[in-house]
Amino acid sequence: MAVVFKKPSTLTDAPLHYCPGCTHGIIHRLVAEAIEELGIDGKTVGVASVGCSVMCYDYFTCDMVQAPHGRAQAVATGIKRAKPEDVVFTYQGDGDLAAIGTAETIHAATRGENITVIFVNNAIYGMTGGQMAPTSLPNQVTQTTPYGRDVNTAGYPVRICEMLSTLDGVALAQRVTVDNVKNVNIAKKAIKKAFQNQIEGKGYSIVEVLSTCPTNWGMSPVEALDWLEKNMVPYYPLGVYKDGTKGDRLK
Repeated sequence: MAVVFKKPSTLTDAPLHYCPGCTHGIIHRLVAEAIEELGIDGKTVGVASVGCSVMCYDYFTCDMVQAPHGRAQAVATGIKRAKPEDVVFTYQGDGDLAAIGTAETIHAATRGENITVIFVNNAIYGMTGGQMAPTSLPNQVTQTTPYGRDVNTAGYPVRICEMLSTLDGVALAQRVTVDNVKNVNIAKKAIKKAFQNQIEGKGYSIVEVLSTCPTNWGMSPVEALDWLEKNMVPYYPLGVYKDGTKGDRLK
């Protein structure tokens, strides 16, 4: 019988700890498939952030490093400069990448560090109980904005891909989601391209994946996917924000 689907060899057998309906598991699979299909498992180093994905070092078969909160791209920079032959990626949530790690993100991007960044945006702090994140939508109810995010006091959400696309060091900035089969396939191509860019030495690549958080959104998995489609996608449009290479960059 023909094999239609199998778990990638680059994922371990450890059960995922994520909540039902969370799309971290899908994103993990896409990252693992890209590593497997490119044949880079033996020279890939992942950097885990702090957040819901803090234990992703248990799920990938490649070498993994745990970074302090927000410092994943600084750690990845050090690894890549020390071992430029390795393929280095970070896996970060919005609280890690777009809040405490904002400086590390912007400066790694503007330097054109030859790393791959997987950015999971679920518009909320997941692991710590559902507080407002930099990416929480206007009027979105969270634990720290019980009446909805007021842009007059909390400001507007940060659009990471749009911001980073203005920087010369960025080779790829693309926003995807995994709410249906079509979008999962698009996300897989984007993630694989981000790794391929690094293999070819093109510089900094980031793939932002719009994700759900049914637990902290207070929704069922189906309701969360519907909310993502109707609320997050209009505010964070999907697509390629930059696809190119910069000129000379730091070696």
